[in-house]
Amino acid sequence: MLLKKWICLYTMCLLLTACGSQVIIEWVDVIKWDGKQYEAVYEVALADRSFIDKEIGEVDFKVADHIKSASYRFKDGDAAFHEKGTKLYAIKGLDDAIAVEDQSVINGYRIYMIRDEAAPRRNFDQVPLEEVKKIEFYASMEEGNRKTASYTDQSDMENIKAILANSKLAPSFEPNGDTKRYDILLYTDDAIAFQYGIQFDGTTYFWFPSENALLSDDIQPFISKD
Repeated sequence: MLLKKWICLYTMCLLLTACGSQVIIEWVDVIKWDGKQYEAVYEVALADRSFIDKEIGEVDFKVADHIKSASYRFKDGDAAFHEKGTKLYAIKGLDDAIAVEDQSVINGYRIYMIRDEAAPRRNFDQVPLEEVKKIEFYASMEEGNRKTASYTDQSDMENIKAILANSKLAPSFEPNGDTKRYDILLYTDDAIAFQYGIQFDGTTYFWFPSENALLSDDIQPFISKD
C-alpha cells in the first residue's frame, strides 16, 4: 500500500512538472511608457494622420517573446507584442493616449490609452452623438479594410444614429454560422473616432455597443453604396 502511494505521488509530480513547463500566458496588448501603462483600445480609431504628433520614444523590449512568468512587471519601454524599435507617437490634443503605426487598422495607427481612461470610451452610450460630423463604414477583408460608404449629410447620419441607438440588447444571441464583419466609425472634431464592429450572419445584423445587440435590417443600405 505504501509503495502504491509513493507511485501515485511520483506520477502527480511528473504531471505537475509537465504542466508547469507548458504554461501559456495570454498577454494583454499593453505598452509601458513614462511610468504609465497604455492598453490597446479597439473601439476607437485615429481620426486622421494629421493628429499624429512627435515621436516620443520606441519599444525597448517585446515581452511575449521572452517572458514566461505571469508575475512579470512591465518596465518603461516594454510592449507585449511590438518589436524592439517600434516607434511610439503622441497624439495631438490627447494626454491619455499614444499611437503606434499599424497598417492593418483603419487610418494606419493603433491607439493605446491609459487603462483607467480607456474604459469610458468603449461603450456606445459614451458617444456624443450630437457632435458626430462624419460616419464611415468599412468591410473587413483578407487584404485589409475597404471603405464602403461615407456620410456627412445630416439626414443620413441621423438615420444611422437612430438605427444604432434603437438596437435591441440580446446577450444570449448566437449567430447562425459564419459572419461577415463591417466596421462603423463615428467622427467628431476629436483626434479619435469611435469604432464598432457590425456582424452579419446572412440573416441578422448585430453588434456590441456594450453587450450583444441586434440591429434593424435598415442598416443594410447604409453599410455599402456599391
